[in-house]
Amino acid sequence: MLAGRRILLIIGGGIAAYKALDLIRRLKEQGAAVTPVLTRAAQEFVTPLSASALAGEKVYTDLFDLTDEAEMGHIELSRAADLLVVAPATADLMAKMAGGHADDLASTLLMATDKRVLIAPAMNVRMWEHPATARNLATLLADGVLTVGPNEGDMACGEFGFGRMAEPAEIVAAAAAGLGEGPLKGRHLIVTSGPTHEPIDPVRFIANRSSGAQGAAIAEALANLGARVSFVTGPAEAAMPRGATVIRVETAQEMLDAVTAALPADAAVFAAAVADWRVDGAQAGKIKKTAKGGVPELRLVENPDILATVARMPTGRPALVVGFAAETDDVIANATAKRARKGCDWIVANDVSAGTGIMGGTENAVTLIHAEGSETWPRLSKAEVGRRLAARIAAHLTAGA
Repeated sequence: MLAGRRILLIIGGGIAAYKALDLIRRLKEQGAAVTPVLTRAAQEFVTPLSASALAGEKVYTDLFDLTDEAEMGHIELSRAADLLVVAPATADLMAKMAGGHADDLASTLLMATDKRVLIAPAMNVRMWEHPATARNLATLLADGVLTVGPNEGDMACGEFGFGRMAEPAEIVAAAAAGLGEGPLKGRHLIVTSGPTHEPIDPVRFIANRSSGAQGAAIAEALANLGARVSFVTGPAEAAMPRGATVIRVETAQEMLDAVTAALPADAAVFAAAVADWRVDGAQAGKIKKTAKGGVPELRLVENPDILATVARMPTGRPALVVGFAAETDDVIANATAKRARKGCDWIVANDVSAGTGIMGGTENAVTLIHAEGSETWPRLSKAEVGRRLAARIAAHLTAGA
C-alpha cells in the first residue's frame, strides 16, 4: 500500500509515543521507508536507539548537529519525504505548528516542508477540549494539514474522553489516503449531506434538524480510503469532511443539480435529509402581518426525489446507490419498503424519534438493508458508522472490480 514511499515520522513528547514504535513497524510492513525524528520530550518516553532499530534508519533529534547539517540539512530532510506524519501530535506541537514556530528540529522541519502533513493528536481530554486547541486545530485544517483521531477512551491520567491517539493501523490508513493510496484509489464517490432550506420568503424557510454530521463522517471515511469524494451539502452545522471536494447548496433542486453535475461516479451515498416539500412560489419580499390579522396560506409542492432519480437512471447510474431512511416508527419495515420504492441498492435505516437523540446528536444506531437481508449495528459514534459503511462500500466495489 505504501511501497516505495518515504515517511518522515515526527514523534512528540506524550505517553502515546510508545505507539509510534508499533507505527514504524506497520509502516514498514506496508513497504514505506521511515525516517524518525524525536523531540526532546519524546526521548523521555522512547529512545532514539529503539526507533532507529525498528526503522533501520538514522534517527534525527537535534537541529544544531553540525555533522547532520553537513550530510543532510533540515531543508533537504523535510523535502525528501513524501509525507510528514506527527504522532503523537501533542498540544504543544499543534500550537507550534499553528503559530508558525520553528525553535527545534521538529517544528523547523514542519515549517520547511513542501509536502503534506498528517497529525495524530494525543493529549488529556481537557487539553483536547480547550478553546486554544480548538483554535489551533481550525488553523491547521485551514492550512491543509490532515488529521486522524483522536479516539475516545480511557487515558493514562485516569480520565475518559477524546484524546487517545489513533491506533497505528488507523494512522497507516490515513497516511495511505494522504498519499492518494487505499482500496478506493481511482474511484469517485458522491455523498449528500445535511438539510435543505426551502425558502418561504427572504428570511424564512422550511428545514429540519439534520446536523450533517453523519454524511460528513461518511465522506471523510471514504476519502481516507483513497476515494475522490464530491460532498454535496446543504446548510449543515457539522464540520466539513477533510479530503473531500465540498459543494454547498441550499435547496433540494440545487442539490439534485449538483449531484447530476458531479456524475459519473462509482457509488453515491444519499445521507442528506432533503425536504420533501417546498413552497410553490416563494415570496421575493418578506411576508408581513396585515392589519386584519390572519395567517398567510402556503401552498406546498413536492421536491424532486434525488435518491430515486439517480437510482433509476437508465444510463450513467452509479454501480452502488445507498440511501438513508430516517424513521420514527416501524423503522425496518418502512426502510425496506423505501429501498424497493426508490430502486436503490442499500438503505441505511435509523430511528430518529425524539427520545433517541440521534437527529443532531453525535451517535447513531443503524440497520443496513440490502438484497440479501439486513444487519443491525450497535449504537456507535457517527464517525465509526461512517468508517464501517465506507469499509463495506470499498469491499463491495473492489469485489466487483
